[in-house]
Amino acid sequence: MSRSMLAGVMLALMPVSSFAADLVGDYAPAARQCTELSQSTLAADQDVATLTEAVVARMDEAIAVADDPRWISSTRPAFVWASETKVACGKAYGYLQSSWRDEDYIAKCDCFYAKMRHFMN
Repeated sequence: MSRSMLAGVMLALMPVSSFAADLVGDYAPAARQCTELSQSTLAADQDVATLTEAVVARMDEAIAVADDPRWISSTRPAFVWASETKVACGKAYGYLQSSWRDEDYIAKCDCFYAKMRHFMN
């Protein structure tokens, strides 16, 4: 009897790979968004003032989403993409302030913003 109890306890303590139930079934379409950085709607060749304004607007909205308890506790990954958007747009903004257009961060800012917006709707 003690062997079967020991085996049961050991089996219960073994790590098990499992996935939480997901209430959102449309992850695949969002995953296909922005597969290439060239798909960004923010053009790195725009004038710096217009580009900076667009990057800051995306960053500000992402900050608001990341601070909103409704999205923090949501089963949808809008909070995750808001966090990614904050970082990418913050870096793009930092580069733009020094008159450097980092095309990768500008495209990531736009892509992550699109994914955040996708999961908010």
